[in-house]
Amino acid sequence: MEFDFSPLWISLKTVLTATPIAFLLGITVARKMLNYQGKAKGLIDGILTLPMVLPPTVVGFFLLVIFGRNSWFGQLLYAVGVNVIFSWTGTVIAATVVAFPLMYKTALGAFKQIDQNLIYAARTLGVSEGTIFWRIIFPLAWEGILGGTILAFARALGEFGATLMLAGNIPQQTQTIPLAIFFAAEGGEMDRALIWVLVLVGVSLVVVNTMNHLSEERRTFKKRRFGNFNLRLLNLRFLNLRLINLRLINFRFLTRKLSQITQQFFGSRSSFSQIQISKQSPSPTSLEIDILNQRPGFTLSVTFTTDDSPLGILGGSGSGKSMTLRCLAGLETPKHGRIILNGRVLFDSKQGINIPTRHRRIGFLFQNYALFPNMTVRDNIAFGLKYGHYNGCSFNTAELNQRIAEKIALVELQGLENRYPYQLSGGQQQRVALARALAIEPEALLLDEPFSALDTYLRSRIEKQLSETLTTYRGMTLFVTHNLEEAYRVCQNILVFSEGRIIADGSKTDIFEHPQTLQVAQLTQCKNFSRARAVSPTQVKALDWGCTLQAIEPISSEVTHVGIRAHHLIFADRENQDNCFQAWLVQISETPHRMTVYLKLNSPPQNSKDYHLQAEVYKEKWAVIKDIPCPWRIYLDPLCLLLLTS
Repeated sequence: MEFDFSPLWISLKTVLTATPIAFLLGITVARKMLNYQGKAKGLIDGILTLPMVLPPTVVGFFLLVIFGRNSWFGQLLYAVGVNVIFSWTGTVIAATVVAFPLMYKTALGAFKQIDQNLIYAARTLGVSEGTIFWRIIFPLAWEGILGGTILAFARALGEFGATLMLAGNIPQQTQTIPLAIFFAAEGGEMDRALIWVLVLVGVSLVVVNTMNHLSEERRTFKKRRFGNFNLRLLNLRFLNLRLINLRLINFRFLTRKLSQITQQFFGSRSSFSQIQISKQSPSPTSLEIDILNQRPGFTLSVTFTTDDSPLGILGGSGSGKSMTLRCLAGLETPKHGRIILNGRVLFDSKQGINIPTRHRRIGFLFQNYALFPNMTVRDNIAFGLKYGHYNGCSFNTAELNQRIAEKIALVELQGLENRYPYQLSGGQQQRVALARALAIEPEALLLDEPFSALDTYLRSRIEKQLSETLTTYRGMTLFVTHNLEEAYRVCQNILVFSEGRIIADGSKTDIFEHPQTLQVAQLTQCKNFSRARAVSPTQVKALDWGCTLQAIEPISSEVTHVGIRAHHLIFADRENQDNCFQAWLVQISETPHRMTVYLKLNSPPQNSKDYHLQAEVYKEKWAVIKDIPCPWRIYLDPLCLLLLTS
């Protein structure tokens, strides 16, 4: 009897139709679910992945109920002449439904592995969500998407139960290879069944190895162009390989082979204050912020105004500095409040205004720079100019090249235009990110600890270059840092954050030389404190240091602490003078240029931890005083005393 090859053609036609459909549906739904944060997200995700955990016959039964003539949908299809039950269309629907969850879940997992700062950076450049997806997310998630396609193909090729329930086993119409194997074995035709088993394994091997080859070529290409950049996009731990085990065919040989094939690609991996806004009319360059934002265990409540002078935002980790920048850029939405930039309302909770990030005209320099790893230096800088919505018109080639050249020259990156981020040093990457942010001519530039990833030598050089670059920038700058010296050198004015609130604001000189509270003094790196009590209008007793200090300014009854900075301590031989005390050396700590000297006042120390003050002196000074026998004389200048409240 002549051998019937129709199951092969039906299977190939079905899988080559179902896989592209599952591919398109999978990445589309995954893209939507990636950004969806609604309360029903878990329920929706559960429904989308349900076919992945239900037995195929149950899936087939649900499809039969949906497309059967007794359902309203089935009746609608029948009225327009479309018949799904017991047709080849039914085989495609069954294969698509069971393959879709694998494509969706794999693509979603791949998308989630991408650094979110890359997406945020693209949004601040004025780029639409569609462009971000096709130019950044999709290229970087390609390997994971390819893995999902392999899984979807394997699942569609081996589908049996749902196909049998919906399309039946009609020779030369709906009989796929799995159905042919099952019924051949059931009829005792083991040779025919074995032939189809081998054919199915052969087709699977050809397709899977072809995709593997494409993946290896792309991986080699990426390594050559992007270095060791690896997002672990093939992390598919959440997928259970038994889902593509075609157990309903009841042939161990086939399931073992398919399991071995798929395991080549998908081994398990580990990873997976309420204050009023200033009522002054806005200046030509002005920013007004009055926002309240809440997270579990943390509340941000800040208000401030600023102009075109660089503003430093100083505070410890978790104080709300970065969250403030994110709210300003639109990367995070406050619960209540208002944000006005140059007279333009970006956010107003009462009026329901919340302008999208891409329309805010705000440049953002992230801590890790967030350069697009699949783009060269030139392409990174040009990205917002080519695809953003800020400029109102497109540039011709000459204008675009001129703008890019200007920004490259501004940050001194000539000759590096065609390099990829992995080929650049940390300082060069920071300059590329700065040029990219400035290219769109933003109204405000947000710098989120831009030097945190640099070593000391690079930090000094890049900080100097940044300061020079900002002198030509016409917008306003907000510079977030936890380093006082950086903020002092770059910015004229400073805000001090603590636990989600502004605890001090003013010029850098006032913040540094006249802190009002103990917390501000600590955040500005003062190291010497003592509990204090006023004993006269001009005298305060330092309880922890065991001495009484003369002050210049009147002492408020609210003063609780007295402090002095380490570099303000003076080594002097002054007898019978106010604020001059005997001091014994306890221990020393050395840096390349300075010595930190730990001292105890009025009596010798009992152990290495028994000290009152830290003094910082240059090594030249230390060479003069180190051989003088103790006790030394230490002078606490009244002009340098910090009278603080709790």
